[in-house]
Amino acid sequence: MSECHNKCPEQTVFDPPTAVYQDYFHPQVVNVVHPVEIIRRHHCVPVPNHQVCYSVKDVFCGGPELRGKKRGR
Repeated sequence: MSECHNKCPEQTVFDPPTAVYQDYFHPQVVNVVHPVEIIRRHHCVPVPNHQVCYSVKDVFCGGPELRGKKRGR
């Protein structure tokens, strides 16, 4: 039997090819624009501004007639 093995011709059989992928990644710049709207808000805030209004009045205190009454005259 060993002779039979020697007389059998060698054969080569190919399977269908298998795809093997090698992925390469390259950076791609993607500009992303973020719009910002600035809203300037104005508010009125009450701030006290103290003002003094004054008047001048002349008052005469104690003429001669009042002085005499205080003394019992």
